[in-house]
Amino acid sequence: MGDTLEHGTRARVVEAFAPAKVNLTLHVTGQREDGYHTLDSLVMFADVGDHVRVSKAAKTTLRMVGPTAHNVPKGGDNLVLRAAALMGATASITLEKHLPMSAGLGGGSADAVATIRALAELTGQPAPADLLPLGADAPVCAADAGAARMRGIGEQVTAVHGLPTLDAVLVNPKIPVLTDEVFRRLRNRDNTPLPDPIPTGEDAAALIEWLKGTRNDLEEPAIECEPVIAQVFSTLEVTPGCLLTRMSGSGGTCFGLYADAETAASAAGRLSESHPNWWVTATQLNA
Repeated sequence: MGDTLEHGTRARVVEAFAPAKVNLTLHVTGQREDGYHTLDSLVMFADVGDHVRVSKAAKTTLRMVGPTAHNVPKGGDNLVLRAAALMGATASITLEKHLPMSAGLGGGSADAVATIRALAELTGQPAPADLLPLGADAPVCAADAGAARMRGIGEQVTAVHGLPTLDAVLVNPKIPVLTDEVFRRLRNRDNTPLPDPIPTGEDAAALIEWLKGTRNDLEEPAIECEPVIAQVFSTLEVTPGCLLTRMSGSGGTCFGLYADAETAASAAGRLSESHPNWWVTATQLNA
């Protein structure tokens, strides 16, 4: 978050970062009568993501730039515009988009929450208490928890303190995966929650070992929707030094965890060379 001057004018511009959300685990624990699924998920945030810039204006406009901006919805389904409407604010908004769309990284919700934060700082208005209209990932993106356990339909967010930083590679085959379709193919909806306790401390190896006993219950239905996800898994897991592979959210981004940043960067380089059409980035997941 920060202020700048726009194009040499005196207009105040407030910037906010929208980090990628990574579901290290995603257990589907049930389905409510209204159709929404309940989850139990451990979430950390990457040091890669999108950027939002806002300034006051008589009417709301949205300019989209960045390498993945061409895939963003431009109408009423755009979560950034919905966030501005939820704030009741008019602004000139620029979304600099780096994360792929429908990728299981919470990008749309993260962008919306970043817009809320920037508009709150710009206008002095409080952020809305209920952010679920901006997506199930919005509450965890707004929590500023670093690492968090999200339960219910996403509205129950508990900070998890003391986790180590994890070195990771994120890979997306640039094929959007529709969450509704993934859940439609889910066969078992009443699964066990996360095992307690979640290990804390500086030992990344201990956390990764615990993660091996957890799962993402949406992996199988996501692969049914887009079989290329299985190829991403098989390509990631044979990179030197990969300790764990898993899918984030409802897909199709998968991640590999590594012992250190150098090993992760080397794996990302190999993957970028062998699959130049995929979105690949080395990152750190921060607590």
